[in-house]
Amino acid sequence: MNEQFTDRELEELTWLMRATLENPWYGFYSFLAVVVLTIIVFNLGFARELPILKKVIVYIMLFIGSFVMWFLEFAFGAPIIAVLIISGIILGLYRFRLHRHRKENDQAS
Repeated sequence: MNEQFTDRELEELTWLMRATLENPWYGFYSFLAVVVLTIIVFNLGFARELPILKKVIVYIMLFIGSFVMWFLEFAFGAPIIAVLIISGIILGLYRFRLHRHRKENDQAS
């Protein structure tokens, strides 16, 4: 850890702040994780076929929104990464079951 902080001050920091103190790249890696997980959750649950320019605008807005979510995790300790992982798993299972259900209906028809 960093020598300029007391143990009490370190305990008051969020887990991401403490990790970033140890290695500044951890903050960047966590931001990339938030961006990737946000894109995965968006594609699994909400994406529609769009023209390329609209798709670029949507992904730019996802990137900006990811920064806001990362800041909430960094500054306040909100469990954004955990929520995105759980959301991705749930939406992935939903999509898998929907695909399997549609496949069974096509075979029955």
